Amino acid sequence: MAGFILWFTGLSGSGKSTLARLTAAELERRGIHTELLDGDEVRTHLSRGLGFSREDRDENIRRVGFVARLVERCGACAITATISPYRATRQEMRASAVRFVEIFVDCPVEILVKRDTKGLYERAMAGELRGFTGVDDPYEEPLAPEVHLFTDRETVSESLAKILVKLEELSLLVASATTVARGAQHPLSMQHPEGVMKRR
Repeated sequence: MAGFILWFTGLSGSGKSTLARLTAAELERRGIHTELLDGDEVRTHLSRGLGFSREDRDENIRRVGFVARLVERCGACAITATISPYRATRQEMRASAVRFVEIFVDCPVEILVKRDTKGLYERAMAGELRGFTGVDDPYEEPLAPEVHLFTDRETVSESLAKILVKLEELSLLVASATTVARGAQHPLSMQHPEGVMKRR
C-alpha cells in the first residue's frame, strides 16, 4: 500500500507521544507497518548537538521530515511526535510529502503547568529556563490540521478514535467495526496522557 506521514504537533506535555504510540499500535494491529519518530529520541540519536535556536529547531524538524519521507516512500506509515513550533517549517514538511496528515494535540498552558511533574513550565515562567516553547519561545498553532485534538477535555480513547476516523475518511485506513474508532474500549483509555516531555 502507499505510505503516509502522521505529524503530531503540540506543546510539551500535551500528549503527543502517548497518542502517537497508541496510534502506531492500532495501525500495526491492522497490518500497517509503522515507524515512530519521537521528538526526545530524535534529539538523542538523530539531532544530537542541536540547540533550541530557530535555526536548530528547524534543522531538527527537517531531519525528522527526511526520515519520515523515506519511511513513506517505502510504503509504510511514519509517525512523528515533535513540538515542531513553526508553521512554515511544518508546511515545508507537508509540501515535501505525498500523503501528510497533521494532528494538532491542543492543550492550554495552564493545564500543562498542572501536569508538569518536573516543574519545567514553572521554571520557564520564572525565567530560570530560557527558550521554552509556549512560554518565552513561540508556538504557532496549525491553521487547518486534519485532526484537532483537545487533550484537556477528551479521554485518550476519544482522541485516538478521532485520529482513526479521520484516517478512514482519508482512505488511509480501512474501516473496522472492532476498533476504538467504532466504540471498542481501549485498554489504556482510562490513563491520562503522559505528563511532561522535554523541549524539542
